[in-house]
Amino acid sequence: MYRTMQTPARSDLGFPMVISDEMPPTEQIDGKFYTSKRKFRAIGRAHGLTEVGNDPARFRKKWRSTDQRETKAKRRGALEKANAEYKQGRRARRF
Repeated sequence: MYRTMQTPARSDLGFPMVISDEMPPTEQIDGKFYTSKRKFRAIGRAHGLTEVGNDPARFRKKWRSTDQRETKAKRRGALEKANAEYKQGRRARRF
């Protein structure tokens, strides 16, 4: 009886993404230096600190369609038209 070799299941990725727990020695509020992110955060939480990230995306100005000049002009025109029709006595039909 012959056995066929099966290829091991592999991902298309070259290797898994791993975020290390190690960091450069950083001083915490208690005056000690920590190289473990987990310990650093635990000491901060124990002292009532809140960790804030530094994600650059939150500093980027968010462009919305409502900030664009064309959108504002269309909205203003629609409101003026609706107001004019209301003043002429036209009312929305209710179903």
